[in-house]
Amino acid sequence: MKRVLLPVLFAFALVFTTEATAQKFSGMDKSPADIASFPSSYKESSKSARVIYSRPQLKGRSMADLAPNGKVWRTGANEAPEITFYQDVTFGGEKVAAGTYALFTIPGDGEWTVILNKNLNQWGAYSYDNSADVVRVTAKASTDGESLEAFSMAFKEVDGGAHLVMGWGTTRVATPVMF
Repeated sequence: MKRVLLPVLFAFALVFTTEATAQKFSGMDKSPADIASFPSSYKESSKSARVIYSRPQLKGRSMADLAPNGKVWRTGANEAPEITFYQDVTFGGEKVAAGTYALFTIPGDGEWTVILNKNLNQWGAYSYDNSADVVRVTAKASTDGESLEAFSMAFKEVDGGAHLVMGWGTTRVATPVMF
């Protein structure tokens, strides 16, 4: 009897110990994180730039309500995106030193203001401080026939560099980045 009782007690102890220390995980984020990099090929390990951001969804809502014209927007969801340049660049015509910056925008009709800010780890634009801006550049906004449900960023290769392209709904905004 002792030979059977001891293993059974040991098995119960393992079951209850595992249950007591099990990690509870939160559900899937409604605005999942994404990364865009240049060059964009996953086979290329030497990157010139990378942006980490969260992708809000329209879900029947108006982009104008989620990213209102004339107001500083976190350019995505959750934390303000962070863009890293691995070398000095010209961003929208302005020289920017290699480093990591928070990315904000001010949407507008026909053009957006794109802002690189040195304060990292900001939740949304609630604590945005314009005295920490490194550069503010103007980028043309255009429309596209294809509507994007989820906010998206990508680098499009051009001679001498790339354009950081942001899209949501039918709006597209491109900022030149020269390496």
